[in-house]
This record gives sequence, structure tokens and C-alpha cells, in this order.
Amino acid sequence: MENLRRNIAIVCGGDSSEHDVSLRSAQGLYSFFDKEKYNVYIVDVKGTDWHVNFSDGATAAIDKNNFSFKHNGKTVFFDYAYITIHGQPGENGVMQGYFDLIHLPYSTSGVLVEAMTFDKYVLNNYLRGFGVRVADSILLRRGEDYDEEQIEKRLGMPCFVKPSADGSSFGVSKVKNADQLAPALRVAFMESNEVMIEGYLDGVEISQGIYKTHDKEVVLPATEVVTKNEFFDYDAKYNGQVQEITPARLSKETAAKVAAETSRIYDILHANGIIRIDYIISKDAEGNDVVNMLEINTTPGMTATSFIPQQVRAAGLDIKDVLSDIVENQF
Repeated sequence: MENLRRNIAIVCGGDSSEHDVSLRSAQGLYSFFDKEKYNVYIVDVKGTDWHVNFSDGATAAIDKNNFSFKHNGKTVFFDYAYITIHGQPGENGVMQGYFDLIHLPYSTSGVLVEAMTFDKYVLNNYLRGFGVRVADSILLRRGEDYDEEQIEKRLGMPCFVKPSADGSSFGVSKVKNADQLAPALRVAFMESNEVMIEGYLDGVEISQGIYKTHDKEVVLPATEVVTKNEFFDYDAKYNGQVQEITPARLSKETAAKVAAETSRIYDILHANGIIRIDYIISKDAEGNDVVNMLEINTTPGMTATSFIPQQVRAAGLDIKDVLSDIVENQF
């Protein structure tokens, strides 16, 4: 039976500030995969150093011509890549392009979708054209002049300054007055050459996972994010400074509306695998819930305490079966 198992590469690491977060996701995924069905390996990608990490601490270099490696004198070829790089190059289409070139199936959406969802400003403006509600925003490129008064006049205060292309809230600042814009921009430009200044949405933050296969759609229960920090920053996400409530405390009508929007956005993007969509639920003048899309994560965190595993458990599903669904959908 050993030879009939698919060889799965959990591709992690990457070149961004999220490298270590990605390694934690890889360990989570390794523990979740069905080892009776798959031979699972962790592949750490950083710059041009690509290697397999074995449990005994040994490593084996990846041959980039065909994404294979040598082990015990034999060449091992992969059947599938589960990409859990958060940031460059696994979340922006670069890794996907490589796998397309060598015809290796992978877990995420394709090159175009990954590149677009990685750029928050581009994504927001694309989805706005389909009637998805998003906050107003301004794009600044490194070296461009800007007018603090005009920014405040258009977006109001507070607002958020964030790298246009990055995740895990690295480089993100909540700006409460115009005087704080310049230092916030300096921090954001340390992470990206393009920075988005985004209007503040007041409301409840939630996050919802979804995946679809050829024969089914699984919209997971949403998670409500409650933090005493200024926003859902790195410490809140990874150092426990947050309360996560799954399922989120939404009315039945709002929960259905969010789930429908999550499914619709998945289809608009022609997404693949598990994605997670973050929302702010605000109120209109009459006090009705309004669903605002915040951002989309196409390689969501997969540690035991991450949103997706939480939501899978809340749905009464087994993460092992979910991962098998996603892999087998490509064959």
C-alpha cells in the first residue's frame, strides 16, 4: 500500500515577515493530514534554499527542475503541493506559477487570483465592481507625495494604514489623527512598496472559512474576533490577546447573509481550496446589520488554534477529512 499513497508536500516558509508563522501552520497541517492515505513531507522555502525537513532534524535539498528530492538513494516525486506560505512567494501567485510550469497540482487558487487577493487595494476595487461592500481607500506608492488634510477629509479619522501586500498585520497602524500618518506610513513602507490608507469601519469583526469541491460547498461557521487591542494585530492573532467566539454571535438572518456573501465571493474569484474572508458587521442608520468585506486570506493559518481548524470543529467536521477533500478534488 505504501506505493499507492500520494506524496504530499506541505510548502511553507517564504520570504516575508510571516516566515515563522508559516512554519507553525506547516506543523499544524502535518499533524492533521491522514498518514494512512498520504506520505506527508514539510518543504521549507526561503529564497533559493528549498529543502525537505525530516522529523529527525535531517534535510534534503529540493531539485527545482521537478520539485523532487533524494532520500535513501531514491528520488521522491511529489503528487501534490499544499501551500501554506503566508506572504511572498506562496500567497501572491509566484509559487503557483512555478507549480503550473511543472504541472504539479496545488491547494490554492491560481496565479491571477493569488496575485489579486494579495494586493488589498486591487482586490477591494475589483470586488467593489461586483457590489461587494468595502471601505474607501487611497493607495500610496513609495516616494509619492501626499496631503494629510485631503486624506483626513476623504477618509475621516481614525483610519488604517497597512501594506497593500502583506499579512499577519505586520506594518499595520490605526491612525487617530493626521499627525500620526507620517510615522504610520514609515512603518508600512518597511513591509511593502505600496501602502493602502483605509477608512475605519466601526463594528464587529468576524472571519469565515469556505471551500468547495466538484460535488459540495462547505461554508464554515464564522468566528467573532474580540480584542482589547486597538485592532486584530499580530499579538492578538498569535500571542493570545484575543477572544475568539465560534460560531459568531450573529442573528440568524445576518449569519445567512454573511455565508451567502462568502460563497458569492468564492465564485467571483474562481477560488480553490480553503480561503478565509474577514468582515466588519456595521450598522446602518436604521440599526440594521451591514456586511463589509475587509480582506481575503487564501492561505489561512492552520495551527491547532487558528480560525479554520476552530471552524471545522464547530461544524462537526474532521480536519483530516477536509484536507483529503481538498487534495482529492484535484484528481
